[in-house]
Amino acid sequence: MAVMPATKVESKQIDPAPSAGLMKSIVQDIYGEPEAVLELQEIAKPVVKDGEVLVRVHAASVHVGDWMMVTGVPYIARPAYGLRKPKNRVPGTDMAGTIEAVGNGVTELQPGDQVFGWCVGAFAAYVCASADHFVAKPANLMFEQAAAVGVSASTALQLLRDQGKVQPGHKVLINGASGGLGTFAVQIAKAFGAEVTGVCSARNVNMVRSIGADHVIDYTREDFTQGKERYDFILDNVGNHSLSATRRVLTPTGRLQVNNGTSGGRWFGTIGTVMKTAAASRFVHQQLGPSIKFQNRKDLVALKGLIEARKVTPVIDGPYPLSGTGEAIGYVGKGHARGTVVITI
Repeated sequence: MAVMPATKVESKQIDPAPSAGLMKSIVQDIYGEPEAVLELQEIAKPVVKDGEVLVRVHAASVHVGDWMMVTGVPYIARPAYGLRKPKNRVPGTDMAGTIEAVGNGVTELQPGDQVFGWCVGAFAAYVCASADHFVAKPANLMFEQAAAVGVSASTALQLLRDQGKVQPGHKVLINGASGGLGTFAVQIAKAFGAEVTGVCSARNVNMVRSIGADHVIDYTREDFTQGKERYDFILDNVGNHSLSATRRVLTPTGRLQVNNGTSGGRWFGTIGTVMKTAAASRFVHQQLGPSIKFQNRKDLVALKGLIEARKVTPVIDGPYPLSGTGEAIGYVGKGHARGTVVITI
């Protein structure tokens, strides 16, 4: 499967080497614009505990949730992030690296294993997390690609498999097909045997086609809600049409799942859309309600299988250096990333 090459982002910043017992890390003490509140510092290297593994991080990735937690918006979500300041001083969740040490009770992994998965504090040289948060890295992926899997791919898998119940022969439309979640959704839907239509901007048409979309709609030239085609499942990562307009192009038994993240105001963000979809799902059978997604090892193993079968290949944007994490998160927040934005460490 052809995939567009990663976009190289040059940086004049040089990440300093850490002192003994310390490690390089991105640190956040207040909420705000990413480039203003994120600092590269030396902090204590974590110590592995029972049931955990210590991983040397080679690459981490950025998703919309990282932007939300760094900026602290929408404000209504502050109880989860931290009311006055972030609960987690080091941001980031998705990463890939090499195990350096294992704690008591860990038997499936050992030092030297190359892994990918999730943790708290991925934007750092080392992380410690429960061993069941990691899976062996597919041999056909670079660390930068493996780091991109995490939240975006897991969410796409769960929405297509569990919410959309996509089956062979279904017609699936992905609105926002060129972003981190969208590029995984296109490929996973194809792996499930669906006929896939991707919606994106003109500059991303060739990329979306290269990852397997059967049809690609340039939204600057065509409004998919005005087309004649009807779909069994629509995954809307953008939310740039009314719910009723989008449902108009579903089959009678089709389903619409809305999953847009950075739109809306600073106080409530997408909560308005969430409330609308929740209300509509009670009365309109074509409208699926909000879906709560959780990362789990079972899905990481399933995604690893799709990757090793070469049915899914992460599309990455970047990479940025660790010192450019603020810039990378700000870029994701603007909603123009091509694939998943990656940070090398």
